Amino acid sequence: MALLLLAAALGAPAQGKSVFRDCKDCPLMRVLPAGGFIMGSPEREAGRGSAEGPRHRVVIARPFAIGLYDVTRAQFAVFARETGYAGDPKCDWRSPRVRGQPMDQSNMDPVVCVSWSDAEAYAKWLSSKARHTYRLPSEAEWEYAARAGSRSATPWGNGDAREFANYGSEQCCAAFASGRDRWLYTSPVGSFRPNRFGLYDMLGNVWQRTEDCGHANYSGAPRDGSAWLSGGDCTTRVVRGGAWFSSFDQLRSAVRAADPADFRKNDIGFRVARSL
Repeated sequence: MALLLLAAALGAPAQGKSVFRDCKDCPLMRVLPAGGFIMGSPEREAGRGSAEGPRHRVVIARPFAIGLYDVTRAQFAVFARETGYAGDPKCDWRSPRVRGQPMDQSNMDPVVCVSWSDAEAYAKWLSSKARHTYRLPSEAEWEYAARAGSRSATPWGNGDAREFANYGSEQCCAAFASGRDRWLYTSPVGSFRPNRFGLYDMLGNVWQRTEDCGHANYSGAPRDGSAWLSGGDCTTRVVRGGAWFSSFDQLRSAVRAADPADFRKNDIGFRVARSL
């Protein structure tokens, strides 16, 4: 019931061929078409880091599904209740803090303080519940979903970023609120306009975990959209998208970072994917 109320509160689209939910407690999923795109950023893109190249073409041969929203606290709470998951008291998903002060999240905010292994455990539990295989998206799938056909640094082009995303101060790094972006910390999922694929919060709000191991750049990266699980440092995993704490130059479709897989932080969450 809580998730049905959540969907209603968010104005979630009705289930159909492109949007579906496999079970009562499952996230809403969006089907994305097969397609190709150029992964990475051009050398002249403002804020570009060396990890964002070399640019290369990726072709995703089959449609796949990805969460309409980041996994919420309400959704994660069902997993925690049914599996007995408690989390880490140093960064507790139930009561995350910033410099000792509560973040005061709502149940519709994205869950934070979850490690890569926590996100994997959630996907495994969800797979059993839904009788379909859920997983973290590959880094290439994530960027394909975030770009939604765009080639600019952000999917909204040159528009006012605070109309489209929750992020921090213009100079790294501190919480900041202005205009439509009125939240210092996380915002309820779906608070900003979706991209052209109909996905919410692909940039900003929380960093999102992917399946891929950490690599210094794209030399040797797969070109078929699969997760890159060899030749890198698999004690780290890639996060994408920037967060409420990030400066604008981290709020780009190509930005990537790799954090320790067991790292829990108040600005890292995740969304799930499913093969079709």
